[in-house]
Amino acid sequence: MDIRKVKKLIELLEESGIDELEIREGEESVRISRHSKTPAQPYYAPAPVAAPVAAPAAPVAAAAEAPSAPKLNGTVVKSPMVGTFYRTPAPGSPAFVEVGKTVKKGDTICIVEAMKMMNHIEAEVSGVIESILVENGQPVEYDQPLFTIV
Repeated sequence: MDIRKVKKLIELLEESGIDELEIREGEESVRISRHSKTPAQPYYAPAPVAAPVAAPAAPVAAAAEAPSAPKLNGTVVKSPMVGTFYRTPAPGSPAFVEVGKTVKKGDTICIVEAMKMMNHIEAEVSGVIESILVENGQPVEYDQPLFTIV
């Protein structure tokens, strides 16, 4: 809720003869009271509830059919945070690394953008980039494998 609206509501409360006013706009709520003997209680909007997910009909069969995660060789460089994965320093620029490129420990190999901050991810070991496991511009999770270096 806009602070100007809140100030306007306070002015209306002072001009009128009412002691208390409560306004709700969607999930936001404001309660203004004057001459109250009890301290104001904060209002917390209820957290959104996710719809329940139906259990699979045959969990044993589904588990048997699901492919196992591929075994990654060498050193796996994982994302240190949730964000967006970028292979290049800027749009149109060449990628930091390609499969087969030799890197030294500390070389920047990608960027993970989190909350508008560009975080340069460095090679943890020296070696050759064996695989790039994420597409440019894709979201990544914490601890998600990004590269393998052998």
